[in-house]
Amino acid sequence: MAKISVSKQRFLWWSISGALVLAGLISVMVSLKTLGAPLRPSLDFVGGTRLQLELDCTVANNCDRPIKLGDIRDVMGSQGLASQGVQIVGEDRHGVSIRTSDLDVARRSQLISALEEKIGKFDPSRTQIDTVGPTIGRQLLSAGLLSLIVALAGIMAYLSFRFQFDYAVLAILALIHDVGITAGIFSILGLAFGTEVDSLFIVALLTITGFSVNDTVVIYDRIRELLKLNPDGDIGNLVDDAVNQTLTRSINTTSTTLLPLVAIFIFGGETLKYFALALIIGFILGAYSSIFIASSALAWWRERQAKLQPALADGEIPQDSASEGKPED
Repeated sequence: MAKISVSKQRFLWWSISGALVLAGLISVMVSLKTLGAPLRPSLDFVGGTRLQLELDCTVANNCDRPIKLGDIRDVMGSQGLASQGVQIVGEDRHGVSIRTSDLDVARRSQLISALEEKIGKFDPSRTQIDTVGPTIGRQLLSAGLLSLIVALAGIMAYLSFRFQFDYAVLAILALIHDVGITAGIFSILGLAFGTEVDSLFIVALLTITGFSVNDTVVIYDRIRELLKLNPDGDIGNLVDDAVNQTLTRSINTTSTTLLPLVAIFIFGGETLKYFALALIIGFILGAYSSIFIASSALAWWRERQAKLQPALADGEIPQDSASEGKPED
């Protein structure tokens, strides 16, 4: 495998990340203006009603054919609920899960009656109706964001203890890069395709931070080992060597992790589909940031520190600082 020069081409990697971040920020601003939120929120966060319905197979000819998604959407369209989430469930596809805005008892009864006229009689004993209030939704969002902040703080403390503070700061920046771009992509999907984020999205972001920091720790550990063996070596070359020595592991780990996620995305149904998609995007970004962002940023920072230390040791004042003290003519 050809050797990758990470540190020398760092501005290329940073430009790619910058473009993705900019696209996400633009989408977030548009979402804030049009939706009132940076991402399109699901019922978990804004509240609403979830109906779980299953055909009554004791009724003659009621379960002769599976439920068709188009039939459900036709009925919901007639009820003014065309844009709400629908999922066909069950091995025989005789059940349906519907998420809507908050419906009172009369509206729910009207919707169920219309569905029964279209697709068949439902089993009352298997009917499940859940309502999430807006207050609970806000609590879920607050708890999820707090969990993410606590996770980042814990990772920061651990990396500061195991490595050095600058390692920890740059690793956290890489994690914010992964989480931020993933959120930005989902903001774009929300605008373009109506994709909603639910409580599973917060779980996905927490999982992404764990995966990404693990890959970053492996590379940082190799950099530290190479620095011990060659403390006077060029940091850029040492970082490149560390990345190339761990590159195969990073690619193999990410690839094998993505395989089941792709399967879940394709076959997992509506509930797990976007959870898997968030993990796919985040894991790819995690591998990218560990290899190209966290490592190149460390090389840049150490090179900058190496240039500043001799000047400070000799008592020299940086040019910008010296010019500030000169009186104006």
